[in-house]
Amino acid sequence: MKLNQATPYLFISPFLILFAVFGLFPLLFSLYLAFQSWEPTSGLGGMQFVGIDNFTFAFNDEWFWKSLGNTGWLAVASGLPQHLVAIPLAVFIHRYLLRSRNWVIGVYFLPYITSTVAIAIMFSSLFSTDFGLINLGLTHIFSFPPVDWLGRAIHIKPAIAFIVFWRYVGFNTVLYLAALQTIPSDLYEAATLDGASSWSQFWHITLPSLKPMIYFGVTLSVIGGLQLFEEPFILTGGRGGSDQAGMTTAMYLYRMAFDFNDFGAASAMSWLLFLIVVVLTWLTNRAFHPARRVKKGGLA
Repeated sequence: MKLNQATPYLFISPFLILFAVFGLFPLLFSLYLAFQSWEPTSGLGGMQFVGIDNFTFAFNDEWFWKSLGNTGWLAVASGLPQHLVAIPLAVFIHRYLLRSRNWVIGVYFLPYITSTVAIAIMFSSLFSTDFGLINLGLTHIFSFPPVDWLGRAIHIKPAIAFIVFWRYVGFNTVLYLAALQTIPSDLYEAATLDGASSWSQFWHITLPSLKPMIYFGVTLSVIGGLQLFEEPFILTGGRGGSDQAGMTTAMYLYRMAFDFNDFGAASAMSWLLFLIVVVLTWLTNRAFHPARRVKKGGLA
């Protein structure tokens, strides 16, 4: 290969090298580990091939299934409200806050770029049983008794879901606001002249136009919700809380590897989680882009 032909590859080689070392190699090594029994303290020579035993263990591990149930609950409880709130909020900002739009969006987007540790520490204080502002408000305004948000299993998941919702609703609002700005104003003017109400315009113009962005946002929520780790890990001290109510699958993988030193089982579970993410992402794609039935003579 001549020098002028190799020059482009030379320029992109730093990325390729970094991707191979920190991306491709860990991925392939994790797949290899999924079929091995290995404790890191024994060194690489301590690996022992066990076939699909790690996957069999994962399928029969009740704590793995419990973590999947917790993850699914948190993904739905925190992900669905994000979009139900972000879409009308973006429409309101787009229509009525033209001058202060950037400032308002900055305020809503701020939690997304804030450190997870800082957010967890702040909400640990807010959810405090004795001195938290949330319990203080419930007690003085509604005369409710103090709630042990992070100590009782029944309250842990709602507390975590609220934090995740609060952190990411601004991100989705920015996505939908960007999509709203691409909708031609002529459509709304024509609809107004035809006597369409604001609700009709929202239902027949805004929502169909937002469909590609909704698909993108929901896909991100599905993937992010199934990989939820930082918020429940910090809030529960890495243990999942009472009755492991806050133990997500990503947390359980971490504990399986670094607390129980079973990297083979952790790798197998991570690949099972990956397959679940792939399947749910595919189902999301089918929900937003249903396949057309083909009949003789053309499309149905």
